Amino acid sequence: MTKCRRIASIVSSVGILLFSSVAAAQSVVPPVPNVNARAYVMMDYATGRIIASENADELHGPASLTKIMTSYIIGTELQNGNISDTDMVTVSRNAWARNFPGSSLMFIEVGREVSVRDLNYGIIIASGNDACVAMAEHIAGTEDAFADLMNAYADQLGLTNTTFANSHGLPADNQRTTARDMAVLAQALIRDVPAEYEIYKEREFTFNGIRQYNRNSLLWDRSLNVDGIKTGFTTESGYSLVTSATEGDTRLITVVMGAASEAARAAETKKLLNYGFRFFETITAYTEGEALASQRIWGGSADEISLGAGADVVVTLPRGQRQNLRANFVLDQTLEAPLSAGQVVGTVNLTLDGEDIASFPLVTLQEVAQGGFFKRIIDSIKQSFSDE
Repeated sequence: MTKCRRIASIVSSVGILLFSSVAAAQSVVPPVPNVNARAYVMMDYATGRIIASENADELHGPASLTKIMTSYIIGTELQNGNISDTDMVTVSRNAWARNFPGSSLMFIEVGREVSVRDLNYGIIIASGNDACVAMAEHIAGTEDAFADLMNAYADQLGLTNTTFANSHGLPADNQRTTARDMAVLAQALIRDVPAEYEIYKEREFTFNGIRQYNRNSLLWDRSLNVDGIKTGFTTESGYSLVTSATEGDTRLITVVMGAASEAARAAETKKLLNYGFRFFETITAYTEGEALASQRIWGGSADEISLGAGADVVVTLPRGQRQNLRANFVLDQTLEAPLSAGQVVGTVNLTLDGEDIASFPLVTLQEVAQGGFFKRIIDSIKQSFSDE
């Protein structure tokens, strides 16, 4: 038996014992219900795990889902102090509501000054195409320049199948996205600009004496704790909805694209969320600094060193399966002093029924200095006779 294999098997058995002590009833996870849409994705927000999907990488026109990226950039600019809620934006002819007949609008007028706050609410709640252009020009000078910025952020966030051509989502050549990319963008919105995301739960917005209601009807559904995100519709793309909801410690993100109607996109989304919350959960498998094993270290001021997780390890599992989670540890080196606290010395792989669930670095939990001369000599002799 090699050194690494022996060490791995010793530590792995410890990991198994940790989980076998957790009592939980095993449950059966049924197939994902049929979703009547061209494409869909359901993602666990905390882990990024795709719980269910169909046609996740199929290209679609994003319609007003585009505004999630516009909002993400606005939130980033606000967070970085480049703009403020109280900035006044002069509405140009390009942003005039009359340029977008028959579409969703905030109803801003040419030459009028409107605050960034109002325009931001008009984008998120009223889905105003006019407000998008006004903010695009305020941030980047022109809407074309803003589209370039959108695509730069798309690359940064790993939206590999997404291209933006404008700030609002009305049909344009080469403007495409996928359900998977929209889920990743939604995850980034919630994670990176939390103050911006807070606005998404608002149900109505009044501007210029006109009260408009959030088109995400699930915000009114008392059976779910929905707090966002965005609807979309064009004749080409059909009815789409990106949603996020929480239950306990679990937050799910769903993307439904190309449903047949407003009612259908809400119903199919609710179907996915009910399935996800009923049969899956997000758990913390290990906490930061938790000792998973104590391992021999050679030539040090101490004979053993504690190994564990350098950060909380959060995973998505079918409900009732936590006791079946297994941890396999592999050291990538013989442990010899000196070692600093937090030094990566191996990898922990988590599996469930033979399927890889997650992996994370195995780190030292304390510093061990080099031992004195005679301690190093003695350890060197012991090590030569050891198979560890």
